Amino acid sequence: MAAAAVLPAPLEQKRNWTPIITTPATAKVGNEAFNPAQHLAFKENPKVYTMKDLGLPEDTGISSVAVSEPFPLFTEEAVMRMRQEVLSPEVLANCQYSSNLAQCQLRGFANKYAPFVYDVWKNPETLAIISKVAGIDLVTEMDFEIGHINISVKSEAEKQEELQAFSDRAQFEADEGIAGCPWEDNKPIVDWHTDSYPFVCVTMLSDCTTMIGGETALRTGTGEVMKVRGPQMGCAVVLQGRYIEHQALRALGTAERISMVTSFRPRCPKVRDDTVLTTVRPISNVQELYNQFSEYRLEILEERIRQQLKELREANGVGRKVATRKLKAFFQEQEKFLAHMNREMVDDDQVIQGSIDDSHLLKKTTEAPKNPETKSKKRPRRS
Repeated sequence: MAAAAVLPAPLEQKRNWTPIITTPATAKVGNEAFNPAQHLAFKENPKVYTMKDLGLPEDTGISSVAVSEPFPLFTEEAVMRMRQEVLSPEVLANCQYSSNLAQCQLRGFANKYAPFVYDVWKNPETLAIISKVAGIDLVTEMDFEIGHINISVKSEAEKQEELQAFSDRAQFEADEGIAGCPWEDNKPIVDWHTDSYPFVCVTMLSDCTTMIGGETALRTGTGEVMKVRGPQMGCAVVLQGRYIEHQALRALGTAERISMVTSFRPRCPKVRDDTVLTTVRPISNVQELYNQFSEYRLEILEERIRQQLKELREANGVGRKVATRKLKAFFQEQEKFLAHMNREMVDDDQVIQGSIDDSHLLKKTTEAPKNPETKSKKRPRRS
């Protein structure tokens, strides 16, 4: 079995779709570096739902915040700049992946081909916004996971056919006095999963003004499904996706849906890091992924040891006895930390490209409704 790597197919074989928004030429968009004052559109904290609101134990994750409502994050100019980099020939040729969960994804490109995207998510002001919404101080997970892209496209004919089918069914159900399940919910863009990383920020890069559907479905602690409406272009949703099973539902009324997902972890080395690589190994360059995963985890371990050593020396300096039980508990915690790293770094030849199993799910998928409309809790739109 071959290790996951960048797909080798040439550009013309891989890109068989056309974006519906034509990105202006560089001269019209501009090529200035990311400027928070110019490119951020954030105004105020959005409404958030807590883990308790979803029927999950409050200590399930690393924050009480489960998910936010969509909120404005980027200006139109910033979105156009990001689209320009994301849809560049270099990215499409070298960074395109697919799996049994999603058909078209772009990954690992920001630090190589997309300096604007990279700077957006590394900027302290952007990090402060995401951290404020998430209720915990966060940093980007690692460079490979900056700006992950999910793409869903349809032809104009397919779009119109779906809209007509939707209209016909809605009319039939109205005539019969029944409430059915939107057929498009059976075809999610990204199927049920938990994220590999504690938090994600999902940003919309497509014009969704005519979109029907496109929500994020969340599986609650009771097995029911709650929907959070999808963001408009330039808007974002923050989700503690490592601890909540979710899926991206398919949308009607638009030929293109391009979303950007950037992953985050806690800044403080003392906060637990439950990162796994289950859903990302098969859609990554494993060498890059393992290198960056190992580097930041070892940095966490290094800082923890440095802090523990400082406490030990200070206690010894004032003549205190060694707190044996506390010290042994620290050692056991770090042993578990390293053992977790070792388990996640599966041997290269055991990684099956594009194949993601269900070991990342919190429950067996058979226990939950297959269609998100079953026992669903759809949050109302706010006027």
